[in-house]
Amino acid sequence: MTKNHLRKIFKERRLGLSVKERLKLDDLLLIQFQRLSFEDVTVVMNYWPIEHRAEMNTHLCCRYLEYLIPGLQVCYPVVNMDTKEMTAILVNDATEYNMNAYGIAEPVNGQVILPDEIDMVFVPLLSFDKLGYRVGYGKGFYDRFLKKCRQDVITVGFSYFEAVDKIEDTNQFDVPLNYCITPQKLYEF
Repeated sequence: MTKNHLRKIFKERRLGLSVKERLKLDDLLLIQFQRLSFEDVTVVMNYWPIEHRAEMNTHLCCRYLEYLIPGLQVCYPVVNMDTKEMTAILVNDATEYNMNAYGIAEPVNGQVILPDEIDMVFVPLLSFDKLGYRVGYGKGFYDRFLKKCRQDVITVGFSYFEAVDKIEDTNQFDVPLNYCITPQKLYEF
């Protein structure tokens, strides 16, 4: 299937889940996430889940990492609509957030973290395939950002649904994930 077809199908499937179902699935995703190794992770880039798109609560996994790794640095992306680029901003308990044009909370201020300083990136997705390629929202922000990261950066996607066999229209600009976590399985690519 193509990205556009998968995007449509999985948006509908996610929105079809009740809040109660998503809470249960989020807990199962966290359990699968805990199976990963975090020994070299000191900086993680999370993303703010979009409630009206029924995204996985990535804050659960981030809080787990903060508990597990004393001194963990957490950053969130800020997008520049003009350049279509993304910047990672270090956050803390005092950080203030504003909603961007896509309805995503972004840090208002904070220290810029360079892409090559990040050890792990949580990557949003709608669907993914058995090769580690993902279908995002179609703007390319994450693929452009990940190309600037170190080759050994750990990329993690979360999905309420299992992998599709193959995304037919991947291209040279698509960056595959290292891991994708579902409630039932930890995929490693």
